[in-house]
Amino acid sequence: MSIALRSGISNFCRNMCSMSGVVENTIRSKLVSTLEAKHLDVINESYMHNVPKGAETHFKVVVVSDKFDGLTLIKRHRLVNDILKEELQTGVHALSIVAKTPKQWEESDKIVESSPNCKGGFGK
Repeated sequence: MSIALRSGISNFCRNMCSMSGVVENTIRSKLVSTLEAKHLDVINESYMHNVPKGAETHFKVVVVSDKFDGLTLIKRHRLVNDILKEELQTGVHALSIVAKTPKQWEESDKIVESSPNCKGGFGK
């Protein structure tokens, strides 16, 4: 998939907030309030997997926060997982995390790679 297409899909997903599901909105709310996120994308990738239409089981989050300063990548991921502990125990099956400081985000190309297609279920 081309970078332009990935970017277009990502922008489309970001612009669909008003059509977001309950779980997606909960994830967004928790990360914004707890991490005081400077930038946040919550992308529901469930459609890429063998789940019912409208499912909220697979997500990618791109979160930028000052609270990540001085933390290793694994500690950033653990922090996000801890914040979303309830969601991960009650239906969210997969969570891909991109966690950056504001400086890292500003210095990046701000392009987040697409997740790979599902290799399990009926999609084999």
